[in-house]
Amino acid sequence: MDTELCCPRCNLPLKEMRMSNGVFWTCNNCGGRAVGLELLRRTFAPESINPLWLHAINGEGKSGCRCPSCAHAMIQVALSENARINVDVCRLCHFVWFDMHEVEALVPRPLPSTPAEVPQAAREAIAMLKVQELAEQARGTDFDSAPPDEQWKQIAAFLGMPIEFDAVPQERTPWVTWMLCLLIISASAFGFTQLHEIVSGLGLIPAQAMRDDGVTFLTSFFLHAGILHLVGNIYFLFVFGDDVENFLHPFRYLTLIALAAFIGDLAHIAANPHSQIPCVGASGGIAGVITFYALNFPHVKLGFLMRYGWWWFRWIRLPAWFVFVLWILFQFIGAWEQVAGISAVSSFAHIGGGVVGLVAWLLWRKNNRLAEASHL
Repeated sequence: MDTELCCPRCNLPLKEMRMSNGVFWTCNNCGGRAVGLELLRRTFAPESINPLWLHAINGEGKSGCRCPSCAHAMIQVALSENARINVDVCRLCHFVWFDMHEVEALVPRPLPSTPAEVPQAAREAIAMLKVQELAEQARGTDFDSAPPDEQWKQIAAFLGMPIEFDAVPQERTPWVTWMLCLLIISASAFGFTQLHEIVSGLGLIPAQAMRDDGVTFLTSFFLHAGILHLVGNIYFLFVFGDDVENFLHPFRYLTLIALAAFIGDLAHIAANPHSQIPCVGASGGIAGVITFYALNFPHVKLGFLMRYGWWWFRWIRLPAWFVFVLWILFQFIGAWEQVAGISAVSSFAHIGGGVVGLVAWLLWRKNNRLAEASHL
């Protein structure tokens, strides 16, 4: 649930205002405005925004009013070298507070001009390129990017999760992904009531893989060993699963997850066939989804929030293929730790599921319209 923003001058709730290119908040009492840095970069010229942000991150200002979002003290910096206006900037939330009429000192972005003699098709192509260029400028560089507009993404990144900056266009509602998330959450919540007994009875035990006619291959998929285990898997399935489901359609998508989970379980059993420790989790199936996503949409940018304590924050964006390479390296390191007995995470299940994701991509990548669109 979004936290209600309060005016730092009047301490009254701010009203949300939606524009075609973003959202800002305004105070009906004093006329002040809270605007996100990303929206400012999309709306106004760089020479209006870049100086105040550089002053803020370099600490070139004095303590200002409290941030309407996090309530920490903002830093008061000069709007520009020529203007005698100071604005308050939150280096944590990337909010900028403008008192009444201060925002009018900013210079709007100029509209792209196109010569009338250029053919219509060429004008449309030029306009699209200009829009992409402005979008890239608004987001900043990959290693000092502006934060996403969605607050839930900012929270997820703050907790260490990757987020999609350039989400793949959706053509259909991801009902299968949503239903799987709901079933996994429900089954795991039930398992938490008597965790030891339920995991022992319904988890996959390598030395007893075919007990109860092999039903634990299925039941172990829906159970999890703890809250963090569950939240992590659900997050990755929710964020990446909808794009893969949209591309593959429900039947192939379910086939991918089922085969990835099964082969992942077999890989886990092969790593230590005499183990009596039950294994639970949907990680094998989700590893197949992650692999297919990274191979099918390699140029989609995934964002991470790098931070040191509470005062140094940087947003970075990396292509999905690069993050996937790092993920593979971590899985092989984890597999070595699993064999050595120093890790309880089944990295072999992740690797097995990833192999299925690779094979599925090789078989089903031909009608790759959405993936090609993500390269633009």
